[in-house]
Amino acid sequence: MEIDIHTVCRWLGNQRDDSGKQLALVDCREPHEYDIASIPGAVLMPMSQWPPSPEKLSALDNKTVVVHCHHGGRSLRVANWFRHNGHPEALSMAGGIDKWSMDIDPSIPRY
Repeated sequence: MEIDIHTVCRWLGNQRDDSGKQLALVDCREPHEYDIASIPGAVLMPMSQWPPSPEKLSALDNKTVVVHCHHGGRSLRVANWFRHNGHPEALSMAGGIDKWSMDIDPSIPRY
């Protein structure tokens, strides 16, 4: 149910997963965290405002959903919710945006 940051980076570059399915990167952190640091292309859906609106959820239909948070704890819970609510392929990005900023894009601030 987890995916490593290097695979997510590769998928984001292609905008598709390895099977060719379009990718959706969901950031489940809070707005104040998103304002500090964010991954380009990620859609903010704060866990505190869960579940998201039907419009936001329908925008994810037919996409591979990858969820991230700060370190990976919240995203595991949110990915699990997705798996039980119409997105059985949902994955959590291991290490979160913190790991991303250390290993992929050091221009993204750590907090």
